[in-house]
Amino acid sequence: MTQRDLDRERELVETVDVVDVVDAFFEMSLDLLCVAGFDGYFKRVNPAWTRTLGWTADELMSRPTIELVHPEDRPNVLAARGRLTEGQPLHSLANRYLCKDGTYRWLEWRSVGHLDRGLVYGAARDVTEEKQAREQHDQLQRQLMFADRMASVGTLAAGAAHEINNPLAYVAANLDLVIEELAALGGGGPTAEQLTEWTAMAVEAREGTERIRKIVRGLTSFSRVNPERRGVLDVTPTLELSCTLAFNEIRQRARLVKDFGEMPRVEADDSQLGQVFLNLLVNAAQAIPEGETEANEIRVVTMTDAQGRAVIEVRDTGSGIPDHVIGRVFDPFFTTKPIGLGTGLGLSICHNIVTRLGGEITVHRREGRGTIVRVVLPAAPARSEHAPVAAATAPAPTKRRRAVLIVDDEPAVGVALGRALREHDVTVVTSAQEALDLVVSKRSFDVILSDLMMPGMSGMDLYDELAGRCPQVVERMVFITGGAFTPAGIAFLERVPNLRLEKPFDAATVRTLVQQFGERT
Repeated sequence: MTQRDLDRERELVETVDVVDVVDAFFEMSLDLLCVAGFDGYFKRVNPAWTRTLGWTADELMSRPTIELVHPEDRPNVLAARGRLTEGQPLHSLANRYLCKDGTYRWLEWRSVGHLDRGLVYGAARDVTEEKQAREQHDQLQRQLMFADRMASVGTLAAGAAHEINNPLAYVAANLDLVIEELAALGGGGPTAEQLTEWTAMAVEAREGTERIRKIVRGLTSFSRVNPERRGVLDVTPTLELSCTLAFNEIRQRARLVKDFGEMPRVEADDSQLGQVFLNLLVNAAQAIPEGETEANEIRVVTMTDAQGRAVIEVRDTGSGIPDHVIGRVFDPFFTTKPIGLGTGLGLSICHNIVTRLGGEITVHRREGRGTIVRVVLPAAPARSEHAPVAAATAPAPTKRRRAVLIVDDEPAVGVALGRALREHDVTVVTSAQEALDLVVSKRSFDVILSDLMMPGMSGMDLYDELAGRCPQVVERMVFITGGAFTPAGIAFLERVPNLRLEKPFDAATVRTLVQQFGERT
């Protein structure tokens, strides 16, 4: 460029008013630009608002801006406005704005600059499509994770049935023997020897039902379809259950050795964590040919590392992973298994779950032969120690008679609960409608134990009816559930704060629960 050209360009720049440049940018920008006042009204908006939301500039500036914000997002917006009035910059805020056709668009505010006289300059962009794409991706991820979990459970169904049938066999046998011997007594009383034997059989049956209960609850957890529910948990029970479910797959191939050390509690979703362990155990088993059990071993090791993290290792003596593929084991759909034995999603899903928890999962070749898969999870944040102390010093509930209403469409469940609570005044009905009629007729109950899922009027319907007609009663409801498998049931239990009693239950738990409720009103 010649000197004459430079001089001409400088003259041109000097003749341009900076305000004109800013105004031109304001009008032409594809982002949503505005000037807003601390009084909650827009003072100026650029044409991008009309193109995005459908409102005219006059319509946008004639109403309080908060009216355009989705009700769920208003607290965050008002809080951000409060920070602005205090002179703090706004770096990031995402909220939904109302379109003229009644729909909402997601706007992401990237920056706000202060102007004079209580005004702020705002810049936002429409991120609706990005959020929708992210939500669709997350939904697909959840569906893939659930499908993989169900495939694992389906593969191990025989093992689960085996673990249930073993205790079920001696539970049924013991009960049959007790029934036969009671019938044979006729009018006479049992001998001391018979009473001792019956007591032993009853204790064995009780232990068997506890084994079955743990397996069923674990399967319920693995098959849960509701969104991720994180909580602070002990890893060992989840790992134990995974070993139980995978044992039938392992027992024909290797010895299972549990080398459990101390671990900190972690913050995780138990069903997803179980999915990780189940995948690792099944992979380890399938790397070992059948028929050489004594020559092979799958060892599950747990410990705490130097950083205080929980460490879980699954070590096998299988064929190992070749060097040229070990770097690809976490790639989606990559598998070295024959067609029909794997989708290649298992380790990829494990990697996603563990990394979302802030952890690490690595695969190493063992010296000699075999593989070590190592999962490291951060310890859960320390909780205050004051609450447990307060709970420990709280007075025990006073043992006195309560008025109890039991609602369950399975008559045997109602009878069993009634027997467990025989020291109380118990009323048993088999339908929610009967229970509603009793309560509305002014019958007073200290506690209502109601099944959640029943034909006709459900326990959820009963709750809603009582909330409208006898609101003081609903806080005394306890829901009996064998698992809320429907979306409505899951949403309901997340919505209401009431206590719940999970099937199968034991008599001591039922009695302790009922004693928590106070005098009738």
